[in-house]
Amino acid sequence: MLSFRDAELDRIAASTDSPMKQHVERGSVALTIGEASGMSEGQVLYRLSFSDTVRDQSPTTWEAFVDGRIDLARVREIGHTIDQLKRAESVHRLDRRVVGYAETHTVAELRAWLKAFVRRVEADLAVERADAERERRYVSVKHGDDSMGWLSAYLPSHELAAIEDRYRKAARRPADPDDKRTTAQREADLLAAWCTESDASTSAIDANIAVTVGADVLAGFNPGFAESSDGRWAVPAAWIAAVVGSGSTFWHRIVVDPITDDVLAHEYIGRLAPDILKIGLQFLHGTCQGPGCMVPARFCDYDHRIPFPQGPTTGDNLGPFCRRHHGYKGHGLLRWTTRLQPESPAA
Repeated sequence: MLSFRDAELDRIAASTDSPMKQHVERGSVALTIGEASGMSEGQVLYRLSFSDTVRDQSPTTWEAFVDGRIDLARVREIGHTIDQLKRAESVHRLDRRVVGYAETHTVAELRAWLKAFVRRVEADLAVERADAERERRYVSVKHGDDSMGWLSAYLPSHELAAIEDRYRKAARRPADPDDKRTTAQREADLLAAWCTESDASTSAIDANIAVTVGADVLAGFNPGFAESSDGRWAVPAAWIAAVVGSGSTFWHRIVVDPITDDVLAHEYIGRLAPDILKIGLQFLHGTCQGPGCMVPARFCDYDHRIPFPQGPTTGDNLGPFCRRHHGYKGHGLLRWTTRLQPESPAA
């Protein structure tokens, strides 16, 4: 298709026809290709567009396509990514690296890899686009036939992930064993209940969501993104930092080496303690840490010794307080001055 189009354009340019006829003939090239291939003009122009991009800007990719090592679907994804990149050096880096991955992975895996590539090599520009796009968030309602309709929301990915985790987890644990609704029906009913402030809206479900952040981004040396553990989404790291202390969602931050992607640390970054940490604290302390209190730790609240967010949600900054002593501590009447650690047998 490209070769035919280029030959036709050269022929038309070399002809002595009037400019108007040349213009019409150039416009009809896609139609001619479509008639021969069984595609519409739009389909032809679309394929020529991303193929042109790859052939002109990513010669390694184009060579792999011509040799039959990657197919047109992969060329399309690479072409779309080149259109997103704004710096020539970024395109050169992509050309050097992408074929090896494209040859050995599925189209879906390649698409996710390409999205991550754009976020990493042009993080500053990607953050600017994300911030601009966040300004366009909205909710819409469309009423359909048969007394039903659609509720749509265009929201930041990390908020959508928390919403999804919450309603999926809640819907799979029906309170009534005789509940005959499907999981999908329970999910829809829960979302409607939460949005309309019914009793169900008070039954918060903790969501556990992990994000991966480069050590250089976390240290503030470079702009960058926090990427979900499953690779489905990513948001500017600053967005996560702004929400980790609110709501019932619990965030796990996985810090990775920016060069090797090796995991350097795993941290909980939220006000609430995850279940596994609560169990560890129960085993460690046994009872409420109020002086002389013997309320079992499993019935206690988990209090930050140094208040959140200044103090982290970690084992050495958390401890069990029964509701009464927790209230005393919250009003400044009780401090962490006794029983900070369980007594040793030698003591």
